Amino acid sequence: MPVTVIQERLDEIRDKGLLRSLRQIAGVGPRVVVEGRDCLLLCSNNYLGLADRLALKQAAAEAAVRYGSSSGASRLVSGSLALHDELEAAVAAWKGTDTALVFNSGYAANTGIIAALAGRGDIIFSDRLNHASIIDGALLSGARLVRYAHNDTADLARLLGQHQTNGLRLIVSDGVFSMDGDLAPLRELSVLAREHDALLMVDDAHGGGVLGPEGRGSAAQAGVQDGIHLQMGTFGKALGSFGAYVACSSLLRDYLINRSRSLIFSTSLPPAVLAASRAAIDLVRSAEGDRLRQQLADNVTLFRSLLQQAGFTVPDGSTPIVPVLVGDPATTMDFSTRLLEQGFFVQGIRPPTVPHGTSRLRCTIMASHSQDELRSAAAAIGQVGHQLGVV
Repeated sequence: MPVTVIQERLDEIRDKGLLRSLRQIAGVGPRVVVEGRDCLLLCSNNYLGLADRLALKQAAAEAAVRYGSSSGASRLVSGSLALHDELEAAVAAWKGTDTALVFNSGYAANTGIIAALAGRGDIIFSDRLNHASIIDGALLSGARLVRYAHNDTADLARLLGQHQTNGLRLIVSDGVFSMDGDLAPLRELSVLAREHDALLMVDDAHGGGVLGPEGRGSAAQAGVQDGIHLQMGTFGKALGSFGAYVACSSLLRDYLINRSRSLIFSTSLPPAVLAASRAAIDLVRSAEGDRLRQQLADNVTLFRSLLQQAGFTVPDGSTPIVPVLVGDPATTMDFSTRLLEQGFFVQGIRPPTVPHGTSRLRCTIMASHSQDELRSAAAAIGQVGHQLGVV
């Protein structure tokens, strides 16, 4: 009986055109092998191309040889290493905060931070297009969840005035929204947080390494680092490693060490990952990091303009996330399959990752793409788009 119920639910997912499966990928870009087919990779978050950089690989290898393959325990038992302290100090110096705290993944960071900070009697104000991990953290917390219209600070101001509590109020937003690539109005959010005595947390997973001076992220680009209480980010995207962090005050760090269940009850990150992340921060803050960001920006500008010229409605923007809206999930996956047959790997994104009616190709650009490769990709996307009636 239980197996029958699960099969029926899986069949329902399939019937809606939403069934997912795994593809085996060899390589991290810009060219990869997808189930035996050589392809240009256009759906990776490895924005600066650091995941196969020699400096990161050497740092990881040396740390593994010197310290072993695992930390052996959670941070609060025996798994807090000097490498953790060094990485957290490097993050804090880079982000311009008192301190920082490392988590095992972006999902673990968001769920662990939000559920630790907020609880019954508290209120969380969340952008409607925030990442799923933010929503899950809010649900785990037991706090009241109030969702405001996407990037609508007037709606947020209205809701802040409407929803009062004697407890804590927490505003949470992505810095760069992962499916559309647009930026949060961080300056306005910081003003509202100050006016309404609320904490402000920004998930900058897709901004760190890419935006702002030294790649410090969307808060630095907006010039409002001091107005954001918690800057969460990841090492697994532009920084080419794995794991996540929150840059914050010493008070908030101490509180999270004592209350964040995803930190307290998880074996900590291993030495190789910590060392690679440390090397990545050094690289993104260097002149080479500046060069890579400029190359990425040039590639993004070119690719967006080529898709616009092909007839797609693609907004102007500075981030490497370039959505091609399709609408229907089945058509979206057909689009993706036809591109793969031509040697271009772009994943189709469907509900529940995006709202119904907004299925899309989520193209992501890397500094390591050549402009000739991007011209070929844009031409193929335009051709298939016309074939399917998307353009």
